[in-house]
Amino acid sequence: MTTICNAHDIPDNSAKGFNLDNKSIFAIKKDGKIYIYKNSCPHLGVELNWQEDQFLDMDDTLIQCHTHGALFLPDNGECISGPCKGKHLQSIPFSIDEQLIKIID
Repeated sequence: MTTICNAHDIPDNSAKGFNLDNKSIFAIKKDGKIYIYKNSCPHLGVELNWQEDQFLDMDDTLIQCHTHGALFLPDNGECISGPCKGKHLQSIPFSIDEQLIKIID
């Protein structure tokens, strides 16, 4: 397992990107729950963020691909709008132990 951060390091309704062994991932905290996904749009394979840690739409409610505007649900990564509608972000398995978020290798 690889520890990426403390759960308190991610404010609610925000996201944070990480680079682990040349693999780009991001964690999002929505309503106190954490979700982690590979930072890759299922449409073009590009990274979702346009600036560091900018993964959410203007309302901080949905994950947004800043290349073409696709929108994804935070809790399951499903694309609900855009050219990849119906596809999903790739979730990353993790655990939280004593507030430390650990990626399961």
